Amino acid sequence: MASLSDSRRRPSLLTRGIRLEFFTIGYNAIEGFVAIGAGYLAGSVALVGFGLDSLIEITAGAALLWRLKKEAQLGHAITDDDHSKIERRASYVVGLTFFALALYILIESGWKMLAGVEAQESTVGIVVAALSLAVMPVLAISKQRVATALDSRALASDAMETWVCTYLSLVLLIGLGLNAAFGWSWADPLAALAMLPLIIKEGWEALEDAKEDE
Repeated sequence: MASLSDSRRRPSLLTRGIRLEFFTIGYNAIEGFVAIGAGYLAGSVALVGFGLDSLIEITAGAALLWRLKKEAQLGHAITDDDHSKIERRASYVVGLTFFALALYILIESGWKMLAGVEAQESTVGIVVAALSLAVMPVLAISKQRVATALDSRALASDAMETWVCTYLSLVLLIGLGLNAAFGWSWADPLAALAMLPLIIKEGWEALEDAKEDE
């Protein structure tokens, strides 16, 4: 690959990618803890689902961290076959995390709607969603740039998962906002279900990318 031959620029790109994944893991650890706690107290499936997405992003971030560190350790000794193997493993993990999130949202949201469980207002959840909506696009764009430069499908999928988190933040903010402003508790599980199409689509594409590297 042409990008692999750029021995001077590639190490700095790997270092930047590693830093982005460390930030991803740290930020999502805090966000997930706050979101799940606030969601549990408010009975909000969308907010708990958002917190679980943060934990899933930690898993994806750890997989990418392993992928980037592995190449950094191999250095100039990395071959196209090595590159394909580490890309494939990381892509599989990222793909599976999407489907894990989709399964939770489908089961929990369906139960909430059928049982008629009403979510309470959550000011903390609104703040978390708004903050994420500001942070995630910047992180996603940074990951995309590094992914393109490194020719890494796994990192590109991880960047897309960060874009999904941006979308989830917007959907969550709308759902929580409608509940807080008008008492529309049904907006909470509906907002969660609205996340499913994109989540499933990106999970499938990540697994397809992994297969292409075989």
